[in-house]
Amino acid sequence: MIKAIIVDDDELCRAVISDLLKEVEDIECVANFGNALDAFKFLNENDVDVIFLDVEMPKMGGMELLRNLQIKPLVVMITSHDEFALESYEYDVTDFLKKPLNTPRFLKTIEKIKKTIVGEPAEKKNDDYIFIKSDSKLVQIKLEDIHWVEALGNYMRLHTDKEKHTVLSTMKEIESKLPTKDFIRIQRSFIVRLDKILSIEDNYVIMKNKEIHIGKAYKDEFNNRLNFL
Repeated sequence: MIKAIIVDDDELCRAVISDLLKEVEDIECVANFGNALDAFKFLNENDVDVIFLDVEMPKMGGMELLRNLQIKPLVVMITSHDEFALESYEYDVTDFLKKPLNTPRFLKTIEKIKKTIVGEPAEKKNDDYIFIKSDSKLVQIKLEDIHWVEALGNYMRLHTDKEKHTVLSTMKEIESKLPTKDFIRIQRSFIVRLDKILSIEDNYVIMKNKEIHIGKAYKDEFNNRLNFL
C-alpha cells in the first residue's frame, strides 16, 4: 500500500484530494495537514511515499518544506498559479496539479505515482553488482562487498569493506536496485546487508565498526527476515 499525506491550508482542497484517494486502489491517505510545519514534524517521524503539497501556505510554503526535508518522498505540487510549475520541477517533483482539481487529470497523476514507485515489469536484474558514478567515470561495486547504505540528505553513502562511496540518489532508488533477499531496510535512513550483521543487541544491529538502531516501523519485517535457529 502506497502511503500518502496531504498538505494544504485550503480545507476544501484537502477534502477533495482525500475523497479522490478513497476511490483509488493501492494508495492510502495516512494524514492531512493544514500547514507545512506540522507536516514537517510528521515526515521526520514517519515513512511516507508521496506528498500532495500546496505551494503557497502561511509561515512555511511547500518549496520551503522541500528544502528542509532530508529524505524526500515523491511530491505532487498543487497550486492555483502556473508560474510555480517551473520552480517546482527544480525539486524533482513527480507532477504538478493546478486548482481546481479535476478527476481525469488527478487519475493521470496517480498512474504516474504508481509507475514510479511500483515500476513497470522489467527484465531480471543482475544481482551481482551495481555501477555508481564517481567523478567522471562509472565504478563497479560488487553487492557482496556492501555492508550498509545510509541516507545523507540528497545523497546516499555505500559502505564497503575498504571504502565509502557517496552518490546523488534517493533511498527508494537505491532500495530498488538491491536484491531483497540480501538487503533489508531497518530504518528510514539505513539499509543493511543481512549476511554482514555480526549481532543484534536490544534494538541495535551490530555491523563492522557500526551500530545501527532498528526503527520501530521496520522491526516486525526485520524480525521476520531473520534466520533463527
